[in-house]
Formats: sequence, structure tokens, C-alpha cells
Amino acid sequence: MNINYEFETITAIATPLGMGGVGVIRVSGSKAFEIVQKMFSKEIKEAGKIHHGWILDGVTRIDEVILLPFKNPNSFTGEDVIEIQCHGGPKVVKKILELTIQNGARLAQRGEFTKRAFLNKKLDLSQAEAVLDIIHAKTDNFAQKSANNLSGALADAIKEIKSSLFTLYSRIIAAVDFPEDVHEPEYSYLESEINSAINSIEKILKNANASNIMRQGIKIAIAGCPNAGKSSLFNALLNLNRAIVTEIPGTTRDVIQESIDLDGIPATLIDTAGIRDNEEVGKVEAIGIEYTKNYVENADLILFLFDWSKGFDADDAAIYEMIENKPHIKVATKADIAEVPNPEAINVSSKTGFNIDELKEKIKEAVLDKNAMETEFVTNQRQEECLKNSKNALQNALVATQNGELQDLISIDIKTALIALDEITGEVITDEILNNIFENFCIGK
Repeated sequence: MNINYEFETITAIATPLGMGGVGVIRVSGSKAFEIVQKMFSKEIKEAGKIHHGWILDGVTRIDEVILLPFKNPNSFTGEDVIEIQCHGGPKVVKKILELTIQNGARLAQRGEFTKRAFLNKKLDLSQAEAVLDIIHAKTDNFAQKSANNLSGALADAIKEIKSSLFTLYSRIIAAVDFPEDVHEPEYSYLESEINSAINSIEKILKNANASNIMRQGIKIAIAGCPNAGKSSLFNALLNLNRAIVTEIPGTTRDVIQESIDLDGIPATLIDTAGIRDNEEVGKVEAIGIEYTKNYVENADLILFLFDWSKGFDADDAAIYEMIENKPHIKVATKADIAEVPNPEAINVSSKTGFNIDELKEKIKEAVLDKNAMETEFVTNQRQEECLKNSKNALQNALVATQNGELQDLISIDIKTALIALDEITGEVITDEILNNIFENFCIGK
């Protein structure tokens, strides 16, 4: 972080650049009002009131706009802020941005508006990271849980753990510093409080895998022999005729991918070429089969399909041998014309929709614990690492407590645990970590 830039007035386009109804240019800093006033046709009299007028380049009218002025500290960044709402044509938006720079603003860095909100204590670091999660959320479920973090759900949980640990730490230090006036807390009390903090941290960490899946999504490859019903199932899961379906073996010769929301789990569904090895395979189909094998190798989950109306034959067995040691679900297709259900697979019919919803549930069960989606908030990798560091320090303190070691030594591990928790909300943070976080933001946020 370059401290020389901390108090410069910054500007950026806050909406996606392209054709649209409205474009927003945000200006933040001590000179925001002065800069925008130079290019606005009317006097900006009062913060918190909508101003309507024209953006001017000298005497030339650029666009009719609405200004939303905010005085510090009552703004997103905690600074003076003006948002210029103009028509959404890219030429107009860029021109207004250029005028703000010409009049004294600097183009904002990635995430600099949110960074300033953090530095001005408008958000803690967990809330700032929640802003990024909301922007990049792939499902409604993840967006809602990120909004919970933005409202302070994770910060409140961390604050509660820190409060109990700080009370514990304070009692130990008081006894160490004033042994004649303050008695050491009982070791049984130390053990109970440390165990309670460890359990609270484990409760948050329990759903870390679900958080990562909801953030990053999963890759699901559909694999099987030609005409096993892969493309039909692909279309049925998407509820869209995306892949070509024919009775001709080898219709799918390339890999087709589409995004799907499986009740809160973002997934990339991959339709692959049917795997077969015989003289009928042409050059293009052979390339598609090699692609299939690569995608199957790197998928998080494989739907292994076989046409149960024809039975499970040697070709099916050969393909299953390739994937049986990987995460997979066996799917018996064409259940509507099969004589009996397959007892070892989920039986589906893409034609009638039979068991499609049940297959979606099986996919969810395969990648998440049953209650994982009910977590109140989500965590990211940085936060999880801090929680693990705190837990490790507390476990060391617990062992020392159970062994009856000196309490001033136990306090060192408790303090280490507190510092790790402080890193989550940003009370303790380095410039390097801070910059790494905000470099993932877009310019304008």
C-alpha cells in the first residue's frame, strides 16, 4: 500500500462498461465535491440530496445526469463521495471519467473504494471480503450467505470467541502481574473456557468445505458409452435442449459445458463424447474421446451412465473400471423402457423426467454434508487458515493446562490464538495481505 496515495481523491466507473440504461462514475476523497463542481452545471448545495443537471466540458454539454453526494463519514468509503449517474453508453461514461481525472482525481486501483471503507472503519475485513463474494456469487444461496457476512454474522461469531478468550487471558495476566491481590484462575476453569473456544471455532470450520464449493463450484463430467443417454441427461439437468441428441453413435464429438445451479451449488456440467475403441471411430471423434478422458480425470464428480434397457455389457464395464476409484454416481438410463430397475444405480429417464430431481439430490449428497447448506455464513481460505491457526494455539494451551504448566506460559498460546482471530476481522493485518485481498476486486468497487 502506498501511503502517499491514501488521501488522494479517486475516481472510477462503478458499473460494467457497455450499452445500458445507466452508468455510474464514483468519486471519493476530500476533493470530490470540488472536482465534480467544476464539471456540473448547477451548484452542489447539500449532501444527501439528489441533484439534477448537466455534466459540462467547458461550455459543451456532455450528458444530463443525477448526482448523489455524500459527506464523510456518512458514505460507503467514510470519505466525501459523489456518484454521477449518467446514460449508460460507453462513450459518455468514459468521457465523464476522463473529466473527473482532468479536474484533479486519480483513477482508483482495484478494490480501492472498499479498501478505504475498511481503513476508515466502515467495514471490518470479513465484511469487505463479503463484498467481493457478493459480486462474484454464482448462486442465490451463496449471495445470501455472503450478505449475512456483510451484515456482520461472521464478525459477530468471531467477536464472541475473542471476548471469552480475552477475559480468560486478562484473568491470567492479572494474576501474574499482581499475585498478592489476584488469585490464579482454576485450571478446571481454564480447560472449560479453552474447550468452549475450540468447539466454537470447529463449528465455523465444519462447513469450510461447503463454503469453498459454493464459492468455486464443482465440475461434473457425464461419461459412458456412445448412446448411453449422456446428451439427453445433460439437456434434462439443464432443462434446455443444449446438446444434439440422435440415435447415431458418436454424435457428440467435442466437450460441451454449461453452468447450472443445483439448489445453491454452482456446477459446471460437462457433456462428453462417448468412449469407444473400434474401427468406426474417425479422427475427429477420436480427439473428442481423448478430451473426454482428460475431463473425466479432472472432474470433481463423474456421472457414469449406462443404457439399462440394453443391460450392463463389457464396454460399460471397461469404462467403469476407468472411473470406479474416483468420486462418481452410477446412473442407469432409459428407465422408461427398461424391464426392471437397476438395484445398484439411480434409475433415470431423461425422456420422461423420471428421477431427475432425485439425481440432483444425489449429486448434492456426494459433494456436501447434509446440513452444510444450512450454515449461517461462509468462510474463505484466508479466514479458514486464521481459524486453524487459532485452534492449533488453543490446543497447545489446552495440553499445557491439562499438564498443569505455568499459567503465564499458557497465556502465550491464548494470545497467539487471539491474534489469529484478529487477522480475520482486520485488527491485525499486514500490507501484503491487505493488498492481496483487494487486488481481487474490480476497479470501481
